[in-house]
Amino acid sequence: MAYGFYLVLIGKTLAGAITLGSLVMYFQAFQQALNALRNLFTGIGDIYEDARFVSQLYDFFNLTPDMPRRRQVQPLPSPVRRGLSVEGLAFRYPGSERWALREVSFSAAPGERIALAGANGSGKSTLMKLICRLYDPAEGRILLDGVDIREFELTEWWRNLAVMFQDFEEYNLSARENIWLGDIRLPLHSPAVEEAAQRSGAAGVIEGLPKGYETMLGKWFDEGEELSRGEWQRIAVARAFLRDAPIMIFDEPTSALDARNEFEMLNAWMERARGRVALLISHRVSTLQSADRIIMFSEGRIAETGTHDQLWSAGGSYAELFNQPIPGRE
Repeated sequence: MAYGFYLVLIGKTLAGAITLGSLVMYFQAFQQALNALRNLFTGIGDIYEDARFVSQLYDFFNLTPDMPRRRQVQPLPSPVRRGLSVEGLAFRYPGSERWALREVSFSAAPGERIALAGANGSGKSTLMKLICRLYDPAEGRILLDGVDIREFELTEWWRNLAVMFQDFEEYNLSARENIWLGDIRLPLHSPAVEEAAQRSGAAGVIEGLPKGYETMLGKWFDEGEELSRGEWQRIAVARAFLRDAPIMIFDEPTSALDARNEFEMLNAWMERARGRVALLISHRVSTLQSADRIIMFSEGRIAETGTHDQLWSAGGSYAELFNQPIPGRE
């Protein structure tokens, strides 16, 4: 089409129907019209792509939990007196025939610091998800002060959990906002935000940033500061510490920390665990030693329980897992 238009103009110019100046003017006008059309269709394409994204975003906002909700619910105990009990728990993920957990039973009293140990895939994180009610068990039940947690209103149950997942999020927000997301019921500038950072060891990291707690973190912003994995981990621990919840569940909270920061964080965790149900998952012997009791998992079942010294002396699966020879050494 464009080439045909150009040929017509050139033919009219050669025939003397239009002047050379008019030819140049027509060329420029036609080129501008083509550019305008090109931009129009590009814009329409962008709008279509954006509309698809926005529709997916609204679909996400409209999602509702698949967890069944009861019309008649029980009030959560406050304070928690007897603690958490797990009775005959069994679970397998949808679409899987393998049991992730089988015949798991134990109790955790308020103030008792319990560590969950075991090889990868032994069921520790699955248990954590069941306590958080991201899934419901296929068999057995989880009780808080003798009441099945399925009897509690789901959102209220979540409000009573302070959880740090192993694959925690690194939010491209300010350092303050990253911690505040742990309990958005508090004011953004609540002193509790900085207190949580002090307890987790994140305060030292944040105070060294250009704008302190108002510094943007991550790569999305031009002035965003990127942190190391260990520094992000301390931010995530602070986020969990912020919530004043009766149940604390931490999954690998020290995996990216050096020995000194691990020691400081564990002291803070033990202090925070007073009067609360406190569960901690770890593969580090130094972290497990801080627990009052260790529950050792193997292939979805509880293999043994006891203190670090008791399990080490017993020479069972716990000692076998953590007493592996170093490759290359006799």
